[in-house]
Amino acid sequence: MSPVFLSVLLVALLSSYTQARIHKLTINNDDRKYIALSTFGFYKGGILNINLINFESFPSAQENYTFGFSLDRTMSDAMNPYLDTHQDQCLLEESSLKSSLVYFIMDIKNKMLKVKCGSDMSNLHIYRDMSKLPPVRTKRSSIMGDQALFANRRILFVSNGPKEAGVPGSAVVNGAGSEVPSGTGVLAGGVNGLGENDVLPTCTSIQLPLVFNQKGQINASFVIFIASEAEEGLYNLYLHNCQNYHQPYGSEGVRVNFTIHIEERNVENFLSAGEMPLPALYLTLSLLFCLSGSFWFMILQKSSHPVYKIHYLMAVLVYIKSLALLFHSINFHFLQTKGEHVAAWAILYYITHVLRGSVLFITMALIGTGWTFIKHILSSREKKVFMIVIPLQVLSNVAQIIIEESEEGDIEHLTWLKVFMLVDLLCCGLILFPVVWSIRHLQEASHTDGKAAMNLRKLKLFRHFYVMIVVYIYFTRIIVYLIRMTIPFQYEWLDEMFKEMATYVFFVLTAYKFRPTSTNPYFQLNMADIEDDEDVDIVISECPMTEGISKLTRINQKERDGEDEDDRETTTMLQKRESSHEYD
Repeated sequence: MSPVFLSVLLVALLSSYTQARIHKLTINNDDRKYIALSTFGFYKGGILNINLINFESFPSAQENYTFGFSLDRTMSDAMNPYLDTHQDQCLLEESSLKSSLVYFIMDIKNKMLKVKCGSDMSNLHIYRDMSKLPPVRTKRSSIMGDQALFANRRILFVSNGPKEAGVPGSAVVNGAGSEVPSGTGVLAGGVNGLGENDVLPTCTSIQLPLVFNQKGQINASFVIFIASEAEEGLYNLYLHNCQNYHQPYGSEGVRVNFTIHIEERNVENFLSAGEMPLPALYLTLSLLFCLSGSFWFMILQKSSHPVYKIHYLMAVLVYIKSLALLFHSINFHFLQTKGEHVAAWAILYYITHVLRGSVLFITMALIGTGWTFIKHILSSREKKVFMIVIPLQVLSNVAQIIIEESEEGDIEHLTWLKVFMLVDLLCCGLILFPVVWSIRHLQEASHTDGKAAMNLRKLKLFRHFYVMIVVYIYFTRIIVYLIRMTIPFQYEWLDEMFKEMATYVFFVLTAYKFRPTSTNPYFQLNMADIEDDEDVDIVISECPMTEGISKLTRINQKERDGEDEDDRETTTMLQKRESSHEYD
């Protein structure tokens, strides 16, 4: 069973249970100090809905243990320095509180979920559950909302006299358990259905209950509502098991079991703030690659110079890339509207994604070895590189798919992330070996044969290709990552744009340098290299239709010398014969 088939089968299995932006994470017997649950960028009107189900710990002395959540807000997807510098002490047990943090601490004894807020998060609006959340006014409902607001005011005017909406009548209970006016936040004005004078339960007034089932397992829920632009940002949610911070190294810690449902969405959109432009971006790039592939294919069809198999493989790579981007765009569209994948489109994307990665590295390796351009048979060590790179590249793509499909809090998520980074670096390193071997061969040949100028031109071309590969790898693996860590959260889509545009530029430059043309030194066969070998393949035709046809010549040096002497004697006799008839 081939690696590609196995990867496709694995992709199909993964796509059958993914939950995308509507997460469902089940943790069993986990003894980590903290678990990263979610990272999401919120705009004004965004909602984060958390439901903790059947939480329990082992051993079961829960009242003496400290568990809870931390929610922090940042402006970029950088590493969390505050969390990284507090690896020896649980955040929930600290007396001081960072300004951009909110703690939800389980008070198991009193059956309460205590909320502590930093100074910058004191106005964060927190509710017990979605039923307490005021209806959010969207763009679609804005006109109907205005009409309903006008009608509501007319009813109040008729029944109670000249009063505006929001005058105390009946009351509802908010997430904090206190009463607020019935008109508050229901049909009020503003972008999200919230008026300027609305009173919402903020972080300083909220109290949340812990509900115990018959088995003693804990259930809890809370909802975060982003009510203003000041609260926008990239929110990171963690669950902390403070007891395991005090365990001696190597000893068994407190284990927890639970299921958590997480729903994240902005107004009419399930994508994070930095991902919203991605569907349109991927669709545009798909069209760009498709048009470029068609232009390249037209060049090959109209070329009067030899066109080789590698040229058509380059065209296939561009079309696969275009399809992968198209399916990626459709996949993100359904994430945007439904909050989850549509299995068929997800499977198509992952299949083309695996093929694209494999064909890309295969094409770069074949160009680097000079396959079909200057030789038709790969050496044994070049074949070994392919035997290693192709399975590693398939593994790298499968690891990337698992990372995208698994939840951030899964143990497997971090494991596969490390596997992906290691394997991807190995592939990038191995792909340079064929190019380096070709450069060394040309350096040696330029000093030993009489074709030094030609070999130096080939050497320059190979060096350019080597530099192109190195720059491409550094930019798409390192520079793009640094960009993602430094730009504001709403511009995270830029790192994908830079990555794809770098890939496009790399494709264009490679096609330009190795295009079918008679002036390209890469396509000119150096016969001096053939004369140095006893057993070589001599191409008898440069026509693409007969590409690969060769005859094996086994000529020793003595026979060559004899033939050279015969040729010289024949030439001398012809010259004498011509001179004898010169004055006839």
